[in-house]
Amino acid sequence: MNISGHAAIVTGAASGMGAQTAQALSSAGAKVALMDVQRDKLDEIAKDIGGIAIECDVTSASSAEAAVTEAKHAHGAARVLVNCAGIAPAKRIVGRDGPMSLEDFRQVIDVNLIGSFNMMRLVAADLYAEDALDDVGERGVIVNTASVAAFEGQIGQAAYSASKGGIVALTIQAARDLSGKGIRVITIAPGFIATPMLLEMPEDVQESLAQQAPFPKRFGHPEEYSKLVLHVIDNQMINGEVIRLDGAARMQPR
Repeated sequence: MNISGHAAIVTGAASGMGAQTAQALSSAGAKVALMDVQRDKLDEIAKDIGGIAIECDVTSASSAEAAVTEAKHAHGAARVLVNCAGIAPAKRIVGRDGPMSLEDFRQVIDVNLIGSFNMMRLVAADLYAEDALDDVGERGVIVNTASVAAFEGQIGQAAYSASKGGIVALTIQAARDLSGKGIRVITIAPGFIATPMLLEMPEDVQESLAQQAPFPKRFGHPEEYSKLVLHVIDNQMINGEVIRLDGAARMQPR
């Protein structure tokens, strides 16, 4: 699929992989709607890349519906959705203060898993009403973001691993569900990517994490994530797949 001239939506676009992906899509000629709850940062990035900033809480049906409608009015129905919105608080199932709060667990599931599904269902519904882009029948591409923690969750990642594991499980099912209308679904599972959250960790912790990758022994860059997004959009045979982006790293318990 050639994204040039078509509409795209990126959630979690105020920083990290989301911001870089919005920029990459814009550079490829897409009309990008950037969505996040951090409106101040979002406005600046949108202005820089020529996109539009839309405040959106992906956990809310009404907020997401309003945001997708606003984007559609500005650019037309989104042919590409990239879900980057996510949170990653660390907490053990049972810690010093007792069992993990059920609300803490639920919040991570709400943002990472339900939020991704919320946006996917709305964008897919709009695409059902659109014409196919080619004689094969492709209408659009949805890229979700999981994590290697979906496969090898570390201590303290119960909620995060569960939320990302849900996205992994949803991938092939959603690809099959939406195949009749020519909508592809792909998941990218990053390892340690140099996002603001990771770079706020102590230097010795960063070095230890970077050394877990056999090669290259460094953090991934948000640009490497965005390059992969552009490739899977372009490559029509990639569908229903979960792609690890981790330098062959396998996360250790600690």
